[in-house]
Amino acid sequence: MEKTVYNSFPLHPECPDLRRLADNPAEALLRAEADLVAAENAAEADRYRTLEDLEEAQQDGRGVTRRTFVAGAAATATALATAQFVTTSASFAATKTGTLIHVFLYGGLDGLSLIAPDNDPVLAKARPDLLLGNDSLALGRGFKLTSAFKPLEQWLKAGQLGFIPAVSDERLSRSHFQAADACNLGGLPNETGGRGWLDGLVDNLGKGTAFRSVGVGSMLPRSLVGNNGALSLNNVGSLRLNGDDRFRAATEKAIKGLFTGINHPVEEAVQDGMGALATAQKLAAKPYQPAAGVEYQGVGNAFKQLAQLIKGGANVRVATVGMGGYDTHENQGTREGGQLHRRLNELASAMAAFFTDLGPKAADVTIMVSSEFGRRVGSNSGGTDHGHGGVITLLSGKKLAGSLLGTWNGLDKLDSGDVPEYNNMFNVYGAVAQGRFGLTNAEVDKVFPRQKYAPMKLYA
Repeated sequence: MEKTVYNSFPLHPECPDLRRLADNPAEALLRAEADLVAAENAAEADRYRTLEDLEEAQQDGRGVTRRTFVAGAAATATALATAQFVTTSASFAATKTGTLIHVFLYGGLDGLSLIAPDNDPVLAKARPDLLLGNDSLALGRGFKLTSAFKPLEQWLKAGQLGFIPAVSDERLSRSHFQAADACNLGGLPNETGGRGWLDGLVDNLGKGTAFRSVGVGSMLPRSLVGNNGALSLNNVGSLRLNGDDRFRAATEKAIKGLFTGINHPVEEAVQDGMGALATAQKLAAKPYQPAAGVEYQGVGNAFKQLAQLIKGGANVRVATVGMGGYDTHENQGTREGGQLHRRLNELASAMAAFFTDLGPKAADVTIMVSSEFGRRVGSNSGGTDHGHGGVITLLSGKKLAGSLLGTWNGLDKLDSGDVPEYNNMFNVYGAVAQGRFGLTNAEVDKVFPRQKYAPMKLYA
């Protein structure tokens, strides 16, 4: 009796030829189906070459219409979708050195619970219940740092940990959604066309592997949305072809064969995409072992995936990590044991583990931590409401210009109860990227539409 698998290629389970493929009938059937996949894809390759001939014929004026070619190309794209393979337009060769990781703290971090001017009379009056404790770490220019960041003290002493206070932009509202969206896009949606600022940055970094843009998480953040095909993954092992494990190797082989020798740009993209799959499979083949003494917990597990990629030579250039829990209207807990102190300590511990794990490779990595907005200066009986003037944190393999960076003109004149904007958010973003990758002012300008970039000295 005939069993039809795919419309064009029938299988005959009772045929003696099938039994010769293996002693076990089930294994023989699997091998036959794998051969069918290869046969179908060979046919698709022939059809693709025919499409190329049609396109050349059109260009030579031999009467073939653009509609004929587009219809054929659509059929080929459908075949690719059926194979469940998605490539990336970011699959190329070498790029500018280094990795920038943008950590976004969702909810609106109270920057004055992270760093604050020491013995400030405005803070003593406006938030006596939210002052930093005596166990705080000393920063430059009369500021102090929450003890929650003690895991990063060695990098602070080495000049590699710094903070930019009073960061905002006039376009940011007190709406979580609107402000987070603008921060990730690098401006308002109508200014950016909905394209993320990190995707615009990737345009300036030259060619790179399929891993050059990576978002750790189940959804791609807005900052990476755009033209460069960023990858979104929860863990390195999750990057793989869809479908039954039994057919995966045969399908990969068939895809490679289909897109070899076709003299078309898609060939390079697909082949490099398959290379990314091979890299991920190689890295995930055995459990990742961090450097001796390093333990990842909480948000640290996201950094663990990036450490595995970076140490494995995946050529990551920009990456994102998200962390929630910073909307502290009540029970904020700035000091040890408090809610916010615990969240910041989890973050600091993760960053310390990551840099320790990277070892010498940390020299080429910069972490930038920001949030959608700051919070109001005054306490509302144990918490703070949405405000402006937040803090951006830098941990860099490159030495910084100081532990307190940018402009600070004090809290004598508040902005309707908020920390004033002394440092524009997108100038900070641009200066971080410029120092990491050696970009020109003109290149940074292109990343943030309708914003004239004003350089800032952040690195030594």
